This record gives sequence, C-alpha cells and structure tokens, in this order.
Amino acid sequence: MAKSLIIVESPAKAKTIKKYLGAGFTVKASVGHVKDLPEHRLGIDIAHDFAPEYVPINGKRKLLQELRAEAEKVERVYLAPDPDREGEAIAWHIASELHRTSPDHIYRILLHEITKKGITEALQQPGRIDEHKVSAQQARRLLDRLVGYKISPLLWQKVQRGLSAGRVQSVALRIICEREQEIQAFQTQEYWTIDAAMAVADPPPFQARLHTISEKKADITTAEAAHHIVADLQAARYTVAEVKKTTRRRNPAPPFTTSTLQQEAARKLGFQPRRTMQLAQQLYEGIEIGNEGSVGLITYMRTDSTRVSNEALDAVRHFIEGQYGKNYIPGKPNTYRSKKGAQDAHEAIRPTSMEYTPERVRRYLRRDVFQLYSLIWDRFVASQMVPALFDQTAFEIPVREAMFRATGQQIKFDGFMKVYIEGRDERAAQANGADEEGDEDESRENEGMLPDLQKGDALQLLSMDPRQHFTQPPPRYTQASLIKELDEKGIGRPSTYATIISNILDREYVVQDERRSLAATDLGFLVTDLLVESFPDILNVEFTAGMETELDKIEEGKEAWTKAMKRFYTPFSRDLKKAAKEMRDVKRQEVPTDIACDKCGAMMVVKWGRNGEFLACPRYPECKNTKNFKRNEKGELHIAKEEEVNETCEQCGRQMQLKWGKYGKFLGCSGYPECTNIRPLEKPVDLGIKCPECKEGNLKERKSRRGKVFYGCDRYPECKFASWDRPVAGPCPNCNDPILVEKVTKRAGRVRRCRRKECGYSIQVDE
Repeated sequence: MAKSLIIVESPAKAKTIKKYLGAGFTVKASVGHVKDLPEHRLGIDIAHDFAPEYVPINGKRKLLQELRAEAEKVERVYLAPDPDREGEAIAWHIASELHRTSPDHIYRILLHEITKKGITEALQQPGRIDEHKVSAQQARRLLDRLVGYKISPLLWQKVQRGLSAGRVQSVALRIICEREQEIQAFQTQEYWTIDAAMAVADPPPFQARLHTISEKKADITTAEAAHHIVADLQAARYTVAEVKKTTRRRNPAPPFTTSTLQQEAARKLGFQPRRTMQLAQQLYEGIEIGNEGSVGLITYMRTDSTRVSNEALDAVRHFIEGQYGKNYIPGKPNTYRSKKGAQDAHEAIRPTSMEYTPERVRRYLRRDVFQLYSLIWDRFVASQMVPALFDQTAFEIPVREAMFRATGQQIKFDGFMKVYIEGRDERAAQANGADEEGDEDESRENEGMLPDLQKGDALQLLSMDPRQHFTQPPPRYTQASLIKELDEKGIGRPSTYATIISNILDREYVVQDERRSLAATDLGFLVTDLLVESFPDILNVEFTAGMETELDKIEEGKEAWTKAMKRFYTPFSRDLKKAAKEMRDVKRQEVPTDIACDKCGAMMVVKWGRNGEFLACPRYPECKNTKNFKRNEKGELHIAKEEEVNETCEQCGRQMQLKWGKYGKFLGCSGYPECTNIRPLEKPVDLGIKCPECKEGNLKERKSRRGKVFYGCDRYPECKFASWDRPVAGPCPNCNDPILVEKVTKRAGRVRRCRRKECGYSIQVDE
C-alpha cells in the first residue's frame, strides 16, 4: 500500500510526476482551486477583520471526499500545487479539508521543474505551508472581490448591467484610454530631412544626413526652407573633417520572465498572452516524448526572476562550447539583475535539460508548442553567450554653416546573435523625430558599410535629396507593449496580465484591430471616466503599484494582512458612499440637441444605451422615436441614415429597416412605433448540443452587438451560458465536463480544449 499521497492541481502534472515515483506514492489532482469565496454574494465579513467565507467550488465536493479518503490511507501527504502565492492558497485550502489527517503529516513541496531531479529534491526538503504567502494571496483575493462586488453594481445602476470593474483591470483600461486621448490630441507637424549621396575615388558611395546648421540641430519645417538649403549647398566643396572609429558591444537579453515571455511571444509568434501561458503550462507540466513518457520541458513559468541555478549554467555553457565553440562562451557566466521586488525563489524560465534540444523533441510537439519551446530555448542559450561586436564608423562633413554626418557599422563578431535577437516594439514617433518611413531609412543607413576615408579627404557630391516627413502620434498599445507598461509600472503581477487583457476585450471596453493594436471603445471611455471621477485612488497607477508592494510586505511577514485591508477599505468605503450619490447617472442622462423629432416635433436628446449613444425623443413613452447618429470632426451631430432592406413587414406591408439592438443588428418595421414587428437578421444556427449549465436548452450560434460570433443557450435570459469558442460535444477526457470548445487559428490550426481553465486539457485536431 502507498505510504505517501502527493496532491497537485492538474491531471497533466500528476501524470508526469507518477512517471518518476515508485509504488510507495499515490498522486492525485485537485483540478485547480477546491474552495473560493461564494459566487453570488460578497463572502467577506468586513466588520470582523474582513473574515472570508470560503465554500467548496461547484462540482468539487465529491473530489474533496476522495482526497480525504486517500489521505486517511497514508502516513504522509505532500501538497504540490504550483510554487507561487496562488499555489500556496490552493495547498492551504486542501489542507483545511483533510479533517482527519494530522497537520504534522501534511507537508508542502515546491516543484520548480517537473523532472526526476526536481521531484527528488522537493521530497528531500519538505516544508510547511507558508502562512505569509497564503495571507498575501488572501489579501489580493479579498481586495479584488471588494472592488469588483462593490463597484460593479454601481455601474449596473448608472450605466448598464453586465459591466465590471477590477482593481488592476480598470487601471489597465485607463492606460489604454489615456493613450487614445494622446493620439486624438496629437497635432501632426511637418519636417524635412536632407540626405546627400557622396563618393570618393574608391567605392562604395555613401549617404550623409544634414545634422546641424550653425551648430544647432537642423530643424527644417517647410519645403521652401529645405529647397533653399539644397540650392545653397549644391555647389559647395565637401571635405571629411573628422573620422571616428569605435567598437560597439551589444549584450544578450536575460532569460525569460513571465512578462518578457508574454511580450516576446506576442512580437515574434503572434501569440496572445493567454495562449502563451496555456502553452507554457503544458511545457512545464509535461509533454509526451515517445517512449520516455511525459517530460516537463521547462521550469516554472510564473516568475519575475532572472536567476539561473549553477547546475543549469554549467549545462548550458557546456552545450554552447560543443555547439558553437569556446569563443562563444564568456569567461564567467552572465548574471542579470532582476527587477525591484522580484520573487527570487524561482529561477528564470528555461529548459529543464539541455538534452531536450528543439530538434530532438520537434516531432512530439504541436506546432505552437514547438514554437514557444524553441523561443524559450534560444533565449536561454543566447543569454549565456558573449556579446556581439560591431565596428562603427562616423564621418563629420562640414560645409559652410552646415554639418553632414554619416554613420555605418559592420558586425565584427556575431556572439549571441548567432542564436537569438530580441524583438522590438514599434517605437513612438516624437514631435521632432522621424516618421515610420524615416526611421526605417535611417536604420538602413546605420547598418551600411562606409568607405575607408581619412581626415581631409575631398568628397564628390552626387545628389542631394530633400524629403518631407510628418511627426506621428504615439502608437496604440499592443498586448505586448501593454504588458511591458504594466510590468514596468509595477501594476499587478505578470501571471495575471493574460486574464486582465482577456477581460477588457471580452467586456468590449477595448477592441483589437487587424494590426493587433488595442483601442478603447466608447463604453471603455465612459466606464473609465466614471471610475476616475468617483474612485481617483483605485484608478491611480501609483496607488495600484503601491498595493503590490503592500502584498509583498505581507508575504515577507512585515505586515499583517488585516491592517493592509483596513488601510485600503477606509477611504474606499468613503468613496463608495459618495459615488452612490454623485456618480453620473448615464441611464437617465439626457443631453439636449437642436435636432427635431420627425414623429412629434420635440427636440431630441442624446441618451446612452447598450450600444452606446443614440438620439431619443424626450416625450417617451408617448413618442418612442429613436435614431442613430454620427459626429463630424467639429462634434456636430448628424442623423445616420437607416438602411432599408429588400424585405417587407409581414404584419403591415411597410418596408423593413436594418436596426441595432441589444443583440446587435436586426430587422425592424419602418412603421415603428405603430408596428412593432421585428425579426432577426440571421436565424441562429442550432448546434444540436445540450447546454452544459442548465441541461435543458440547446446551444446556438449567435452574433454579439459588434458582429462577433459567439455561442449561447437558447433559454437566455433564464440561462446565461455563453462561449466565444465553438462548443463540441464532450465529455472532456480529463474532468468529464459535458462539452469541449474548439478554436481555429492560423498558427496553431484547429485546437480542441476543455472550457474549464483549471482542467487544462487541449489537443490539436485535423481540419
């Protein structure tokens, strides 16, 4: 009989661990959290030191009984959820449910990598549940619950049901809105550059750019000024006044943290953060590698540390020497400084073994999993290689009061660049900088090769090219650049970024265009304005970052979590009471206009509805006339023409019109309000699958009010089940959930997975 029980949070993780253990161990999975705050009420006793009420999660009672029964059969219980605050809380909740097991027989082990070595070391050094970590996670959970459950109902009351606010989510939305305001307020300015093509007796010709005039930066704002300078300098004599030659070093980037992995996977692979973390979780928990069975290929992927173990450093240095030669290895291992406040208990994200090269495991991995593993592998290997060296040359060429400058560089030694080059975000163009086209040209010039010139050499002017440019506004955030901004400002934790971005997209506070840029919607702006007006502290970047510091202090045992909660809640409750009275009531807000109602003649007003602003007759309900409108550049309102369709109303014979409503576009009679006939633009497609929530309705394909396809129960609003991914008849092989969901992407193809995040089941399927 087994003497020890190991409890982890995922079936995949359990499968990999079993491979390395003998008959004396039983391994069970909790399938994520087992207890949480109640779903439909606050669950926090504010008056009694914020005492939380934890209840078993729906569907977990039977599992908890099984875990208790298994715990009674063994001498020791090892709790092995992920080695972070959330994992510590999962372990704490499981321990609280093992009623008949002595606490002395319950141990906590931390698996930083799921390999034989990692599991053996963890079992040799068992510890106890870290109460400080649990307190920090509990404080985070309660803070988020208070913000969400106290502010969201205000938004329902003042704007519309279904809206949500979040302690970190709303700050991320504010950052996107403020960038959008910067873009809208940006005043484009014209500027000119002048490039001269020059040559000497020996090629190659080269380009030099006008740099200064009268020892001041060349600031040319009109075509007239640019052409005047060209005319003045065309006939001048050009001589090299100074030649500067230097060697420049470019250092490798550190190995991945959670944040940098999400950013780089977005830049180089086009992966959204949520997908990156799902794939990384699979690589950490174990991938089937032929006859070897399930193998954990990377270390724990939720980390903000760049530290690497000595054993891993020795292994990667040995690999680099064998693969690339001794001249690619630095004299001593490269070390990198982690950001302030990093949890250094974890290592950086790296391969668990240098034996599992991407080439060796490629045939066992799905394309997207292989791409991410290769990215992690290359970044780790490059991080321990020598810098790249460049020979850089600069010429200064004075002519009259002007100074031209030419720069060029050549790779002298590729170093780490032989393996990996870090991706870059789109740069914001500054008011006195170059536009995208100019930046691209300048980068080409800087990478070019210059002729071997000496001071005093005479030059021949081949041509002089004045070019017009326009300054560009700062770019919209992408998911990668937003994560970078949040991380640099210390807002939230990298492990939460994927969820934050998914939330603001799913709530339609933000939309993502074909270039993957994030733009705030009217609803996003409205919610942000209301929250900033009523909760200036909660929506403050510095305040939110400061709360992360408070949570770190709780984890370190330097602060009692109840004190931090009181310090937060006192001003928060005051703002809540004030907001309940003073927050703008958008539902009832009516802005007068000079547009007359074509039904009764009254001056129409602007109101807010589920689909944003619209014109309505102020004499409602006597007159129910409404109109969509558009604003021109001056902010003036113009009625949007309603689109008539080639269909007649079956009730009164009038023409039908295309209209917008709660569920998006629909057909409505042009005789409204005398005739109230409506019908859907497209009939919902029945999938032939029973709803997994209510077990009564059928799932149907529908469209959101913004035209995005989703799947919902036909018993709505009694049943509110909805999914963006297409449901497929189950059950899930891991957790027996009645349905799976399916999604098709260009990079990963068709992927079928469990809809329950905590399950983690995912498989690639044929088209």
